[in-house]
Amino acid sequence: MNPIKSTLFFLISLISTQAFSQYTDVINSNRPGVSRSAFSVGTNVAQFELGPYMIKEERTPATSYEVDGFGVDFAARYGLIWEELELNIEGSFQSDTKTYTSNISAVDDRANFKFLTVGAKYLVYDPYKNSENEKPNLYSWKANHRFKWKSLVPAVSIYAGANYDTKNNPYTAQGIEGFSPKVMIATQHNLSGGWVFVMNFIKDRIGTDQSDFQYILTLTHSFSPKWVVFGETQGIQSDFYADNLFRFGGGYLWSKNFQLDTAVTFNTKDTPSVLGVNLGMSYRLDFHKDKEINNGTSVKDEGERRNNKSKKTTDVIEEYNKKHKRKNQSFN
Repeated sequence: MNPIKSTLFFLISLISTQAFSQYTDVINSNRPGVSRSAFSVGTNVAQFELGPYMIKEERTPATSYEVDGFGVDFAARYGLIWEELELNIEGSFQSDTKTYTSNISAVDDRANFKFLTVGAKYLVYDPYKNSENEKPNLYSWKANHRFKWKSLVPAVSIYAGANYDTKNNPYTAQGIEGFSPKVMIATQHNLSGGWVFVMNFIKDRIGTDQSDFQYILTLTHSFSPKWVVFGETQGIQSDFYADNLFRFGGGYLWSKNFQLDTAVTFNTKDTPSVLGVNLGMSYRLDFHKDKEINNGTSVKDEGERRNNKSKKTTDVIEEYNKKHKRKNQSFN
């Protein structure tokens, strides 16, 4: 989560349905965290993600100041035409008071978008696409549970978008105005045991005086069908601002279309120090319809059929293992 940037609930169900489409039976949110999942929301799914937050910054050396305020992160996502394609608009609006504490005290009330971006994401590689063809070994427990190198191969998507910055925005470098490009590569590993690892590599505001490079690494663990926890690190490097941020938090799946989450953000420096706390939610309007495959059945029905077939095979393996274990015990 996380990854998967990236929601990563019901991981086993998610992996099984990825073989047929991007759509999942439960909401697939980029929250908690700020990384972007490699997978889309699915065709004809409209999804909204919202996260109000409180922020406090303090800078002690040189020009000292304090920032106290609040804001909201938001995103709207829509799956269009192909399962792999997602259109989205996302941003962050903040309102705060910046108080200078060195020499002559001054107060600056600020409010604007920290960023506002419209873009599209496309899944270019899905390692789970043909996973339904892999059959379990009926005679070897070890073969079925050994580490598979294939799990190290991630799903990969590419993103292209455009930022819009207003003139005299207090959260951007001087002179930044209008549109600027943004590109990203997002990868996602769905590991065993409910673990998901998401990586984002971002080049933002390309061609401006605030062109920066960012990386986001998110590790998510779903330890029950309803609860997920995550840890995340975000690196930002530019002439205007550089930082290493850390986030920890979790989420709760209220229903298949609604998720709640919370997280805390901080860093380890004082130029400035950062502390943020947010509460978030994600909701989807699900108008997805399964496409028919060659035999006339829907993708969902075919997925259930293969899942039932897989379950029957698993039952055979478990019965074989039990009998094999009893046989070995009889010789002791």
